[in-house]
Amino acid sequence: MMAGRPSPAGLLGAGTQQLDRPEDSPWHTGAACRRDEAALFFAPSKEPTAARLSREEQAKQVCARCPVLLECREHALVQPEPYGVWGGLTAAERRVVLARRRRRDGELRDTHRVGEQRRIAG
Repeated sequence: MMAGRPSPAGLLGAGTQQLDRPEDSPWHTGAACRRDEAALFFAPSKEPTAARLSREEQAKQVCARCPVLLECREHALVQPEPYGVWGGLTAAERRVVLARRRRRDGELRDTHRVGEQRRIAG
């Protein structure tokens, strides 16, 4: 783990120009993790499993009290962010959510196609 690495929200804050006007501020300016050590959210290299699970649980506790948890989570899913805890989810948990979304979207497309075929044939 590199010292001084920003938290998830801190990664997004670099170069932000609109911090003067709260109504225009990006969602991450209110993130709880902006005040926490980045090592909590990102795994150091060769981290033992027990240490990783403990660290991730601590990061999730920070996320649980965050006012922008849903925005952060959606950002990490849309990007997608390959590392760290974002929006209360680990990278592995985000992969599961994305797989479920793809499966659900595929099922919705299939249902829509069947409905269209019935409408056209009927």
